[in-house]
Amino acid sequence: MAKEGAQRAEETEQMIEKEGGKEGAEGSAAGSLRAGDAKEMRAVVLSAFGGLNKLRVSKKAMPEPQEGELKIRVKACGLNFIDLMVRQGNIDNPPKTPLVPGFECSGILEALGDSVKGFEIGDRVMAFVNYNAWAEVVCTPVEFVYKIPDDMSFSEAAAFPMNFVTAYMMLFEVANLREGMSVLVHSAGGGVGQAVAQLCSTVPNVTVFGTASSFKHEAIKDSVTHLFDRNADYVQEVKRISTDGVDIVLDCLCGENTGKGLSLLKPLGTYILYGSSNMVTGETKSFFSFAKSWWQVEKVNPIKLYEENKVIAGFSLLNLLFKQNRGGLIKSVMDRLISLYTSKKIKPVVDSLWALEEV
Repeated sequence: MAKEGAQRAEETEQMIEKEGGKEGAEGSAAGSLRAGDAKEMRAVVLSAFGGLNKLRVSKKAMPEPQEGELKIRVKACGLNFIDLMVRQGNIDNPPKTPLVPGFECSGILEALGDSVKGFEIGDRVMAFVNYNAWAEVVCTPVEFVYKIPDDMSFSEAAAFPMNFVTAYMMLFEVANLREGMSVLVHSAGGGVGQAVAQLCSTVPNVTVFGTASSFKHEAIKDSVTHLFDRNADYVQEVKRISTDGVDIVLDCLCGENTGKGLSLLKPLGTYILYGSSNMVTGETKSFFSFAKSWWQVEKVNPIKLYEENKVIAGFSLLNLLFKQNRGGLIKSVMDRLISLYTSKKIKPVVDSLWALEEV
């Protein structure tokens, strides 16, 4: 089965690169004409919140760029844990269904809306999209679009923005990671977890503690300093190695891990909650699991925080982008990340590749 998956991934990668090279070779004008001829496109549509049976590939009207937008012929789109939560309806104020999921993609520019500068038809780009990324064509504001480095593949570019921007902003913008600090990251084998480990390696003498499912340990054992099974008593393990605890805790689990994370913080340490994956335990939404996890969340006492000199924070990249209008800040972070990529200090990890129909 693993061999079949690897072969499928290789075939899909070749297909993506072949199509990308073909369009580039034929010229942007030809690509633009083909796009103009098409009135429909394929997209993954979520008909209602729930299980996998709520997803289907359907035809939708071809979008056209409005003022300040770019039209992208999608070559690859990212699949993140937030997409699973969206599918189940496990998010605050979910949009109405039917909807097209997906928040990041890569591809080739096909058209520019009015007043757009700095891009040309035919450019290879990656982008954030406020839903609708799981489609053959997307339109998104120019402030959410970034040019892809020459040596970055479309699949790598689709795995880059969400994971690395989230990791970078938590480490450097919120927690102020510096030389000699220590970090505990949950789900170290996930996209954000691997990005965190890579970014920590760019700072001297940073110790990374990670928790992950045991079957992921072999693949990520070299990227973290100390790796624990997610079901083990990691609090005691961390304290055995570092008596004072850690400087930064990055928690995407929530539930009982909130109190554990706060207990591990050193004075002036920062705990950041950026997800709640413990509230998702199966294919469909479970109100019992949600209630259980919420009940286990440590009630934070502000007086205790100041007495212990601890910081508790939250981070949501999608809210920062699409609700709080911080696209300019994200652009500066992307510039730094692309610089780290071109200097070969970081590299997105692509787990597997699938055709649209296999979603």
